[in-house]
Amino acid sequence: MAESHSSLPIAKGLRCRCPRCGEGKLFAGFLTVRPRCEHCGLDYSFADAGDGPAVFVIFIAGFVVVFSALIVEVLYQPPFWLHALLWGPLILAVTLLPLRPMKGLMIALQYHHKAAEGRLHGRGDA
Repeated sequence: MAESHSSLPIAKGLRCRCPRCGEGKLFAGFLTVRPRCEHCGLDYSFADAGDGPAVFVIFIAGFVVVFSALIVEVLYQPPFWLHALLWGPLILAVTLLPLRPMKGLMIALQYHHKAAEGRLHGRGDA
């Protein structure tokens, strides 16, 4: 039976919702994961996204900001103070705004695939 769009792990993760029920909130603070889901009671102690979300965000943000700065420099050659004025807020926006949904996505995929530290299933490894 096909899953509805609201039950897909990607949708749950990007909405920062519980990876099991999709209803409860995943975060207590900006990046602090709640101890458990207030809706279905899922224990979030398995959730360890590590540095993965930050790495993805840094790569994407770096590309966007550097590419944009190079285009502006080549086309308009503004003074350095204008570069700082332009790219400072953009750097904050493209790094902080996607960080929470990216962490939610990583946790939802971790739950969906039953990922655990030091365990590889299906390869005959211990």
